[in-house]
Amino acid sequence: MAILKVARMGHPVLRKPAEPLEPREIATPRIQRLIDDMFETMHDSRGIGLAGPQVHESVRLFVAGVDDPDGGMPPVVVINPEITPVGSAVEEDWEGCLSIPDIRGRVPRAAKIRLRALDRHGRPLALTADGYPARVLQHETDHLDGVLFFDRMTSFESITFLEEYGRYWAPKSDD
Repeated sequence: MAILKVARMGHPVLRKPAEPLEPREIATPRIQRLIDDMFETMHDSRGIGLAGPQVHESVRLFVAGVDDPDGGMPPVVVINPEITPVGSAVEEDWEGCLSIPDIRGRVPRAAKIRLRALDRHGRPLALTADGYPARVLQHETDHLDGVLFFDRMTSFESITFLEEYGRYWAPKSDD
């Protein structure tokens, strides 16, 4: 496995809609290695999601999730996703992005979604998510459409550097 170079905001690959993967391509060694390398890169970068365009691969594929005994999100491979909001509720919360390092901002997202896609074996994947997992799935799907979280913000007043986010805005533990 390998750590891949993460494209940063400004690179054209992040603004181009990614190409769907054909089901026959999914099982190829190239795509399976890409999936493994994306997980390794995501973990090395301490991220919760990573999309193909972020590693200079313009394909409709992302990995997401973290194993966390206190919750988190189970690891998942998502290929050719289609997202449908469930209901009309929208929640605004903080987001960051490995392609926009050290920056955070508040982004409105559908509170609950339904996702249909293929998994790493080309099998149908269908799930419903709300809260943080729904946010992550929407964020990564946006990357496949050439959309960055800044594009979804309704105001730029919340944009902050990670250090100031941690100092002033991050939830505080009650330890």
